[in-house]
Amino acid sequence: MDAITHPLLDKASEQFADPGTAHERIRAIDDVVLFKVKVQRWRGAVWIDDPDAEVSAWLVAAGTREDGSGDDFYAALEAGGNAARARHNAKHDQALTTSTYSRHLLPTDADYDRYQLEAATRFAQRLNSTIRDLARGSLRDGHEHAADFPGFRLGILIRADDGNETYAAIRITGSAPANLTAMILSRVPGCEADAWFPEYALPERDLLPAEQVWSNIMDPKAAAELVEES
Repeated sequence: MDAITHPLLDKASEQFADPGTAHERIRAIDDVVLFKVKVQRWRGAVWIDDPDAEVSAWLVAAGTREDGSGDDFYAALEAGGNAARARHNAKHDQALTTSTYSRHLLPTDADYDRYQLEAATRFAQRLNSTIRDLARGSLRDGHEHAADFPGFRLGILIRADDGNETYAAIRITGSAPANLTAMILSRVPGCEADAWFPEYALPERDLLPAEQVWSNIMDPKAAAELVEES
């Protein structure tokens, strides 16, 4: 889902990235606190979960601004909340004291489960692109390039000398389980997955605490193609 792009989604992500930023509440909805997000003609309603949750801001409703029309997003949101309140009160002995009922818009356990299920895909996609970026940078200047991930730091050093084999070293510093190490090594382009060997030093220094290094030979054709990528 995070790969989907839309002006309203992009604006919501930007606007609610900082939990300390002030936001404008949608006053027509009084049973839950929803905030406005606006971009071009698009309008949305954002609900804030626990600030410490992995996902704290949810875009729970969206539409377009149509001043004076019943199709206007805010008017339709209020009308939907009023109708939902009436349906709720018709089915329950204890009537709601609010003017609207909007809890059906909020994320459910299925939404949270969906987010968690997609976490592995998000991580794999980030890992793939980061490994290629680091490898490309190291191929171009001969120095180690590194990036931080939650719980560990990944460094890549690749040296391709004329007439010699292309040496690739992968450095992982921090807490990285064995399955994560294998996942990283299998994604380095141009290197045989079963040809990695543990090292006890980098070309220019010894290993640091909580640091592991693996080396391999990179296929020169794959290295050339990687350098040419934009």
